Amino acid sequence: MPPDEFVPRDLAAFYLTTPWTVALLLLANGLAFLVGVRYYVETLPAVPTYAWPLYGDSPTAVALGTLVLAAVIPFAGRRLADVPRNRLLDALVTLAVVWLLKTGAWTFLALNVPLVRPDLPADLYVGFGPDSLWAYWGILLTHLAFLLWAGVLAHVGRTSRRLLAGALVLALANDLFDYGFLLGLPLANYPPVRYEPGWLLAAGSVAASLAAVAVAARLLPRRDAAGPGRVESRTP
Repeated sequence: MPPDEFVPRDLAAFYLTTPWTVALLLLANGLAFLVGVRYYVETLPAVPTYAWPLYGDSPTAVALGTLVLAAVIPFAGRRLADVPRNRLLDALVTLAVVWLLKTGAWTFLALNVPLVRPDLPADLYVGFGPDSLWAYWGILLTHLAFLLWAGVLAHVGRTSRRLLAGALVLALANDLFDYGFLLGLPLANYPPVRYEPGWLLAAGSVAASLAAVAVAARLLPRRDAAGPGRVESRTP
C-alpha cells in the first residue's frame, strides 16, 4: 500500500509545503500536545520522568509528528520532493507513523468499553451528554485523525527492517509498561482510563502495536528501494 493510496500525495504536499498550512499544523499540534499532557498530568508524578514518553501515548505521538513537521519547515513553499531524506528523518517518520497509528487504534478500543470490558456499562464513555461530547466523541474523532496524519507524514520518510524492528520493540515496551501489572511487574503503570484495564485491553494494545508496524511497513518506502539521499522523485 503506497502512501498515495492512503492519503493522496497532492494533499500531503499541500499541507506539508504550503507555509500557512504548516503554521496551522504547528499550532494544532501544539494545542493537541498540551491537551494530551493535561489528560496525563494528574498521574505523571507517579511515573519516572524518563518513562513519560512510554506512558503518555497521545502526547508522544503528537510530539513525534511535530518533530517531523519541524524538519520540513525550511522547505515550505517548495516541492515535497525537495525535502532531503536522511537516517534521522527516516527514524523520526517511522516512529511517528507507528505511534500515530497505534494510538489511534488503541483509543478506539479503550473508549468502546464493551469491546474490552463487556461486564461494564456500555455508556461509561459513549453517549450524547455534555461530558460525552468530549470524553467520547471529541477524543475519538481527534485520535482517528491520527491515522490520517500518519498517512500524510509517510510521504516524507523511508523505513527499513531495522527501523521497523526498533519501532516494534518500543511499541511493545509501551504495552509492557502500561499492562505489566497484569504480570506482576513492579514498574508497570495503569493507563489512565475510567475502568480497571484487563487482559482484553492489553491484548488489543499489543495487536494495535503489531498492526501499526505492519501498516507502516506498507505505507513507507524502503530505503534500499529509493536509492541514497532522496525518495524517488514524484510530483509534486
